[in-house]
Amino acid sequence: MIKAALLRDYGKDLEVVDVDLAPLTPNQVRVRMAASGVCHSDLSLQHGKFPYPVPCVPGHEGAGVVEEVGEAVTRVSPGDHVVLSSFPACRDCVYCDAGQPFLCENGMAEGIAAPYGSAGGETVFAGMMTGTFGEMTQVLERQVVPIDREIPLDVAALVGCAVTTGVGAVLNAAHVQPGETVAVVGCGGVGLSVIMGAVVAGASRIVAVDLSAERLALAETLGATDVVDASQADGVAAVKALTGGPGVDHSIEVVGRSATIRQTYDLTRRGGTCTIVGAGGSDETVSFDTMEIFFSGRRIVGCVYGNADPDRDFVRFLDLYKAGRLPIDTLITERIGLDGINDAFVAMEAGEGARSVVVFPS
Repeated sequence: MIKAALLRDYGKDLEVVDVDLAPLTPNQVRVRMAASGVCHSDLSLQHGKFPYPVPCVPGHEGAGVVEEVGEAVTRVSPGDHVVLSSFPACRDCVYCDAGQPFLCENGMAEGIAAPYGSAGGETVFAGMMTGTFGEMTQVLERQVVPIDREIPLDVAALVGCAVTTGVGAVLNAAHVQPGETVAVVGCGGVGLSVIMGAVVAGASRIVAVDLSAERLALAETLGATDVVDASQADGVAAVKALTGGPGVDHSIEVVGRSATIRQTYDLTRRGGTCTIVGAGGSDETVSFDTMEIFFSGRRIVGCVYGNADPDRDFVRFLDLYKAGRLPIDTLITERIGLDGINDAFVAMEAGEGARSVVVFPS
């Protein structure tokens, strides 16, 4: 039996309860959690914007130590340090064969169906196929990526989502080249990771746009050359002024709202690329007239999980951290216990901090 933060129904606060984990299947791995980031996607799951079976244990950005493995597991062994992925690619479908494991539908279906546990006799699902808001979780073998044991696990946890989504958006989806200009709209954990990725890519100008002065200050420490407080100025006009009129080569949206997607498109220069990372609700729509799409020549690129392959990119990004090129630890603004998750959600909605991280007792 473990302690875990349970979401009983959409719109409800999470409750810390006892959960009995199900017996491991041959292809599952049980992980004792060390740390889990509190991501905006968890908040979206709580609000029901991400349709997912409930009750469930949310959390999908985590790292820990392998406790037990199923009899068919060969990828890891007990004692290995791992980062968890909420995208369990099957490696054998049309998307995986095309080098797009982040679009795999087979792995998603298998991950949702994988047994997790129960609370009070009721079946409980692992939120987003991962369930990292618990002292222990169990996932498919393909969802764990072994890492260097010298890397702090609270830092490694953020590679499970924020870092991979943000840095991957720059390097894998937008393909930012040295000397190009970049604007990021939204400077939470993912947006700040976009800024770190733009620095790695060699962008000449990096403009951070947000409503929070605290997050804009963090953006500057991570490499933003300019900041725009959208609560005080028109974001589009400000970015165009900074670039002398045309707008940026690359704009990256990480909020997931129709208004900010439209804004992000508008602050991109003609012929530039607008990359959409933010996961909005199905009720959000964005309108473009056919002439502006034709005349602007802009590209709109969707980006799922940084268009990443976890097996490749988790280690790649942690190597950049070890080399001092990705200051991932700077993203951690608060370390909390399980009972602090609801307060972390409130702070997130208020635009406070970059990343709260649940740290579990060793």
